[in-house]
Amino acid sequence: MGQDEAEPGADADVGAAELTERVMRVAHLIRRSSMATMAHLDLTPAQSRTLRTISKADGPIRMGEVAATLGVVPRSATGLVDALEVAGLVERAADPANRRAVLVTLTRRGHDMLEQMAQARRRAGDGIFGALDANERRVLADLLAKLHSPA
Repeated sequence: MGQDEAEPGADADVGAAELTERVMRVAHLIRRSSMATMAHLDLTPAQSRTLRTISKADGPIRMGEVAATLGVVPRSATGLVDALEVAGLVERAADPANRRAVLVTLTRRGHDMLEQMAQARRRAGDGIFGALDANERRVLADLLAKLHSPA
């Protein structure tokens, strides 16, 4: 695009409030698109987040750690894990080091579900970020990493 073809306001300074609004709109779009592409998996967003949390642990994870990582009270984590267990995606066992503690692990079906979730997220991402060329995606990734990293 030449100088005469620039979008209106392209040279204007963009304030933090405008950037925040744009990021929030894109985040909303990502959420809606992700929910649509994952609808066939029959998981709530909270259940899918719980499944991802359990998958990131190095081996079995205690229920208390699941709750803490999700930022919810243990009772809420228990409800989420209950639903995942009924679906055959996770299993629970007593912690041999502390019989009062419960460990949660993914089942084979849970690992398969994670792969399906990843495919759905890729489809959602392709739909949203497909409007950007490779260089624009790299720049966006770098900028987001810079915002996410502690100064």
